[in-house]
Amino acid sequence: MSKVIKKIGVLTSGGDSPGMNAAIRSVVRTCAYHNIECIGIYRGYQGMIEGDFKEMGPRSVNNIVNKGGTILKSARSKEFMTVEGRIKAHQNLVNAAIDAFVVIGGDGSFTGAEVFNSEFGYPVMGIPGTIDNDIFGTSHTLGFDTALNTVVECIDKIRDTASSHNRLFLVEVMGRDAGHIALNAGIGAGAEEILIPEQDLGLERLLESLRKSKASGKSSSIVVIAEGDKIGKSVFELKDYIEENMPEYDIRVSVLGHMQRGGAPSCYDRVLASRLGVKAVESILEGKSNFMVGILNDKVALTPLENAIKGNSEIDQELLRVSDIMST
Repeated sequence: MSKVIKKIGVLTSGGDSPGMNAAIRSVVRTCAYHNIECIGIYRGYQGMIEGDFKEMGPRSVNNIVNKGGTILKSARSKEFMTVEGRIKAHQNLVNAAIDAFVVIGGDGSFTGAEVFNSEFGYPVMGIPGTIDNDIFGTSHTLGFDTALNTVVECIDKIRDTASSHNRLFLVEVMGRDAGHIALNAGIGAGAEEILIPEQDLGLERLLESLRKSKASGKSSSIVVIAEGDKIGKSVFELKDYIEENMPEYDIRVSVLGHMQRGGAPSCYDRVLASRLGVKAVESILEGKSNFMVGILNDKVALTPLENAIKGNSEIDQELLRVSDIMST
């Protein structure tokens, strides 16, 4: 017999991403719709250990659907990685009569939730929130679409300068382990080359591509590089290498950094967050646990947390081919 759920907690963990607030809003209001109490857990798992809880109702999430970041804050918690820390967290949840929780975050956050579930049999549900889009079991994570729009807007502005001064710009975007942002934004912004961790382009092929671009009459070029690309130790070392071999290029580096994680979420991310929040709460009420709520073929779907953590979010091979053709 499933546990009767009367009170659900919600927390955001790991790196922030646009759409987290919209997901918090969705969880809170879905709880209210089903006459379930909702408790905000501040500062992720660290707040769970310290009992940093606050009751949330429909009016407490007014005017946050359009805001980036997370009103519940986020924090890394080394203490939660210990059995002692998780025991404290569990005791706080029991004392506050919280029957289950929804965690909005990435694979590290889901790993914590899965371990917690296995140790205490505690109902948990995950919502993927990370701009890198590197979670298995969903075509889009919260914040990915917004990050793409931010990156494309930045590259469009950089291209104006590149064209005016006949320069080569190396633009580094986020993506330590996955090239989804670089690949999609690179195509969207018309980059001449895109370097991602999943594909080792090689230094010589990059130089060959740049030489062809130069020979074809291109006076300026944009190369988009995921931060995890293996072609060089850093984007600045790559700049030095190209300058040594192609001194005719005036090269500039632009590292977009954390601006990609900020800003108002796109309409897509707001709608996605709302859909996933509803499904997360209603899945818990149906007695389900230890799943991630994601989107596949535009349908909301559940994936076991273990699969979401261990599965590979593969790069789109068709997009790679499109990128090759567009760089002609």
